[in-house]
Amino acid sequence: MYSQSPRNIFCVWDCIFIKPKDMANIQYVTKEGLDKLRAELKHLESVERQRITEQIADARDKGDLSENAEYDAAKEAQGLLESRISKLQDQVANARIIDKSQLDSTKVSILSTVKIKNLANNQELTYQLVPETEADLKNNKIAVSTPISKGLLGKKVGDKAEIKLPNGNILNFEILDLKLEE
Repeated sequence: MYSQSPRNIFCVWDCIFIKPKDMANIQYVTKEGLDKLRAELKHLESVERQRITEQIADARDKGDLSENAEYDAAKEAQGLLESRISKLQDQVANARIIDKSQLDSTKVSILSTVKIKNLANNQELTYQLVPETEADLKNNKIAVSTPISKGLLGKKVGDKAEIKLPNGNILNFEILDLKLEE
Protein backbone atom coordinates (compact mmCIF):
# COMPACT_ATOMS: atom_id res chain seq x y z
CA MET A 1 0.00 0.00 0.00
CA TYR A 2 1.22 3.49 -0.85
CA SER A 3 1.84 5.95 1.91
CA GLN A 4 -0.22 9.12 1.57
CA SER A 5 2.69 11.53 1.76
CA PRO A 6 2.73 14.36 -0.80
CA ARG A 7 6.04 13.06 -2.11
CA ASN A 8 4.48 9.74 -3.17
CA ILE A 9 1.50 11.47 -4.77
CA PHE A 10 3.83 13.49 -7.00
CA CYS A 11 5.85 10.37 -7.86
CA VAL A 12 2.68 8.58 -8.96
CA TRP A 13 1.56 11.71 -10.87
CA ASP A 14 4.93 11.90 -12.68
CA CYS A 15 4.84 8.21 -13.53
CA ILE A 16 1.33 8.34 -14.99
CA PHE A 17 1.43 11.56 -16.98
CA ILE A 18 3.91 12.86 -19.53
CA LYS A 19 5.75 15.85 -18.18
CA PRO A 20 5.65 18.98 -20.38
CA LYS A 21 9.41 18.84 -20.95
CA ASP A 22 9.02 15.31 -22.36
CA MET A 23 6.33 16.45 -24.80
CA ALA A 24 8.84 18.79 -26.44
CA ASN A 25 10.84 15.75 -27.56
CA ILE A 26 7.94 14.08 -29.40
CA GLN A 27 8.49 13.92 -33.14
CA TYR A 28 5.67 13.13 -35.52
CA VAL A 29 6.69 10.88 -38.40
CA THR A 30 5.13 8.71 -41.07
CA LYS A 31 5.31 4.94 -40.71
CA GLU A 32 7.80 4.92 -43.60
CA GLY A 33 9.89 7.57 -41.89
CA LEU A 34 9.98 5.58 -38.64
CA ASP A 35 10.93 2.42 -40.54
CA LYS A 36 13.79 4.33 -42.18
CA LEU A 37 15.04 5.62 -38.80
CA ARG A 38 14.90 2.10 -37.33
CA ALA A 39 16.76 0.62 -40.33
CA GLU A 40 19.52 3.24 -40.06
CA LEU A 41 19.81 2.64 -36.32
CA LYS A 42 20.03 -1.13 -36.79
CA HIS A 43 22.73 -0.70 -39.48
CA LEU A 44 24.80 1.63 -37.31
CA GLU A 45 24.51 -0.61 -34.25
CA SER A 46 25.24 -3.90 -36.01
CA VAL A 47 27.50 -3.06 -38.97
CA GLU A 48 29.20 0.29 -38.42
CA ARG A 49 29.88 -0.23 -34.70
CA GLN A 50 31.61 -3.54 -35.49
CA ARG A 51 33.62 -1.96 -38.32
CA ILE A 52 34.93 0.82 -36.08
CA THR A 53 35.72 -1.64 -33.28
CA GLU A 54 37.86 -3.58 -35.76
CA GLN A 55 39.60 -0.36 -36.89
CA ILE A 56 40.43 0.48 -33.27
CA ALA A 57 41.78 -3.04 -32.67
CA ASP A 58 43.92 -2.86 -35.84
CA ALA A 59 45.31 0.53 -34.86
CA ARG A 60 45.99 -0.66 -31.30
CA ASP A 61 47.99 -3.60 -32.66
CA LYS A 62 50.34 -1.15 -34.40
CA GLY A 63 52.00 -0.16 -31.18
CA ASP A 64 52.39 3.07 -29.24
CA LEU A 65 48.99 4.72 -28.86
CA SER A 66 50.37 8.11 -27.84
CA GLU A 67 51.53 8.86 -31.39
CA ASN A 68 49.13 6.68 -33.36
CA ALA A 69 47.07 8.92 -35.67
CA GLU A 70 45.14 5.93 -37.01
CA TYR A 71 44.04 5.02 -33.47
CA ASP A 72 43.07 8.62 -32.72
CA ALA A 73 41.03 8.83 -35.94
CA ALA A 74 39.26 5.55 -35.18
CA LYS A 75 38.42 6.68 -31.64
CA GLU A 76 37.07 9.99 -32.99
CA ALA A 77 34.96 8.09 -35.55
CA GLN A 78 33.69 5.90 -32.72
CA GLY A 79 32.62 8.97 -30.75
CA LEU A 80 30.78 10.41 -33.75
CA LEU A 81 29.09 7.07 -34.42
CA GLU A 82 27.96 6.67 -30.81
CA SER A 83 26.61 10.22 -30.87
CA ARG A 84 24.60 9.46 -34.04
CA ILE A 85 23.32 6.19 -32.53
CA SER A 86 22.22 8.02 -29.38
CA LYS A 87 20.41 10.68 -31.42
CA LEU A 88 18.61 8.02 -33.50
CA GLN A 89 17.64 6.07 -30.37
CA ASP A 90 16.07 9.25 -28.95
CA GLN A 91 14.25 9.95 -32.22
CA VAL A 92 12.85 6.41 -32.40
CA ALA A 93 11.85 6.45 -28.73
CA ASN A 94 10.05 9.79 -29.10
CA ALA A 95 8.48 9.11 -32.51
CA ARG A 96 4.72 9.15 -32.91
CA ILE A 97 3.19 7.99 -36.18
CA ILE A 98 0.89 10.53 -37.83
CA ASP A 99 -2.69 9.30 -38.10
CA LYS A 100 -3.58 10.34 -41.65
CA SER A 101 -7.28 9.71 -41.02
CA GLN A 102 -7.31 12.64 -38.58
CA LEU A 103 -6.01 15.16 -41.14
CA ASP A 104 -8.31 17.56 -43.00
CA SER A 105 -7.80 17.01 -46.72
CA THR A 106 -9.39 20.38 -47.59
CA LYS A 107 -6.66 22.40 -45.85
CA VAL A 108 -2.89 22.42 -46.15
CA SER A 109 -1.47 20.26 -43.35
CA ILE A 110 1.41 17.93 -42.70
CA LEU A 111 1.60 15.29 -45.49
CA SER A 112 -0.27 17.56 -47.92
CA THR A 113 1.07 17.88 -51.44
CA VAL A 114 0.39 21.45 -52.44
CA LYS A 115 0.76 23.14 -55.82
CA ILE A 116 1.40 26.86 -55.43
CA LYS A 117 2.00 29.79 -57.73
CA ASN A 118 4.51 32.51 -56.88
CA LEU A 119 2.50 35.66 -57.60
CA ALA A 120 5.65 37.71 -58.28
CA ASN A 121 6.86 35.62 -61.24
CA ASN A 122 3.94 33.20 -61.92
CA GLN A 123 6.24 30.22 -61.29
CA GLU A 124 4.35 27.10 -60.21
CA LEU A 125 5.88 24.86 -57.57
CA THR A 126 4.73 21.62 -55.96
CA TYR A 127 5.83 20.58 -52.47
CA GLN A 128 4.87 17.95 -49.96
CA LEU A 129 4.93 19.10 -46.33
CA VAL A 130 6.62 16.43 -44.22
CA PRO A 131 8.08 15.94 -40.72
CA GLU A 132 11.57 17.33 -40.08
CA THR A 133 13.28 13.95 -40.35
CA GLU A 134 11.77 13.27 -43.78
CA ALA A 135 12.55 16.56 -45.53
CA ASP A 136 14.24 16.13 -48.91
CA LEU A 137 14.30 19.22 -51.11
CA LYS A 138 15.54 17.25 -54.13
CA ASN A 139 12.25 15.35 -54.02
CA ASN A 140 10.20 18.48 -53.22
CA LYS A 141 9.58 17.41 -49.62
CA ILE A 142 9.90 20.37 -47.27
CA ALA A 143 9.81 20.30 -43.49
CA VAL A 144 6.56 21.47 -41.96
CA SER A 145 8.60 23.85 -39.77
CA THR A 146 10.00 25.92 -42.67
CA PRO A 147 8.70 29.46 -43.20
CA ILE A 148 7.01 28.50 -46.48
CA SER A 149 5.25 25.52 -44.86
CA LYS A 150 4.17 27.57 -41.87
CA GLY A 151 2.71 30.20 -44.19
CA LEU A 152 0.74 27.59 -46.13
CA LEU A 153 -0.65 25.58 -43.20
CA GLY A 154 -4.41 25.84 -42.86
CA LYS A 155 -4.93 27.41 -46.29
CA LYS A 156 -7.37 26.03 -48.89
CA VAL A 157 -7.31 25.89 -52.69
CA GLY A 158 -7.73 29.44 -54.02
CA ASP A 159 -6.34 31.07 -50.85
CA LYS A 160 -3.41 33.43 -51.02
CA ALA A 161 -0.54 33.25 -48.56
CA GLU A 162 1.86 36.05 -47.66
CA ILE A 163 5.02 34.52 -46.24
CA LYS A 164 7.68 36.54 -44.47
CA LEU A 165 11.12 34.94 -44.74
CA PRO A 166 13.80 35.22 -42.04
CA ASN A 167 15.76 37.66 -44.23
CA GLY A 168 12.77 40.03 -44.25
CA ASN A 169 11.65 39.32 -47.82
CA ILE A 170 7.98 38.61 -48.41
CA LEU A 171 6.70 35.96 -50.83
CA ASN A 172 3.13 35.80 -52.05
CA PHE A 173 1.67 32.50 -53.18
CA GLU A 174 -1.70 31.25 -54.36
CA ILE A 175 -2.78 27.68 -53.57
CA LEU A 176 -3.62 26.03 -56.92
CA ASP A 177 -4.11 22.40 -55.89
CA LEU A 178 -4.01 20.34 -52.76
CA LYS A 179 -4.08 16.64 -51.99
CA LEU A 180 -3.38 14.55 -48.95
CA GLU A 181 -0.98 11.68 -49.55
CA GLU A 182 -2.48 8.28 -48.91
